[in-house]
Amino acid sequence: MDRQRFGRSVRALRQRLGWRQADLAVRCHVSQTTVSRIERGMVAGTALDAIERVVVGLGGELDVRVRWRGEELDRLLDAVHAAIGERLVEILAGIGWRCAVEVTFWIRGERGSVDLLAWHPATGRLLVVETKSVVPDLQQMLASLDRKVQLAPEIAARRGWRGTGVAKAIVLAGNSANRGRVERFGATLRTVLPSDGRAMRRWLAAPEGPCPAALWFITDMRVTTAIKRRRVRAKSKATPAARSGGGSSVNRVAPSPLGCSVARPKGPASP
Repeated sequence: MDRQRFGRSVRALRQRLGWRQADLAVRCHVSQTTVSRIERGMVAGTALDAIERVVVGLGGELDVRVRWRGEELDRLLDAVHAAIGERLVEILAGIGWRCAVEVTFWIRGERGSVDLLAWHPATGRLLVVETKSVVPDLQQMLASLDRKVQLAPEIAARRGWRGTGVAKAIVLAGNSANRGRVERFGATLRTVLPSDGRAMRRWLAAPEGPCPAALWFITDMRVTTAIKRRRVRAKSKATPAARSGGGSSVNRVAPSPLGCSVARPKGPASP
């Protein structure tokens, strides 16, 4: 991350709006000192939540990415994604729905894939599901779901499924991190996705009346197991001298809010 460029970008957006640092601070519920530090690229020690509020307050989007061993991280995330999808297919197939996963489409220039598309033959109801192992960018996630819901009748028709209505759901791994992020955007999500997993499952068992829109957490044991498998514990490499409290040249690692860790070397004690 180029911290100086990041700071200049924040400053440019603020100046474009004609705001002072104090104006931005009030709008984003942070201190003016925090805004000043961010604009100077001094993000170490600044809470990621505060940085995100400042960027979003300026109309921008904070994109923090983690890269690890090429495609290995994608494989780890896909394991959870696949576990969620498998559990949903089991639930839906057991109550009379036909399911298709990773359904690709290209309609009038719109191209993409639906994580899970389901059809209830007895009623003609359709269900569009986006499954996520982690909560991504909120606006992009909702916009993507809405686009797929609009195209769902045509996508289904190409499979010979005649739709009489479209329900939609975003299904997330039910871990504390996802629940915490959802809670932060609770008002927006409750407006777009007012139903929860229990209400959705009741409707799925008897899909009549208005089609619901739900935010659904999956806490199935296989999903939880897939999440736990992603957790890798670093083996301790402490020397005997370090374990006894002496002879180590490095103190504890100080975490950065953007995911970096800096080893602080020991120095002589201050007088």
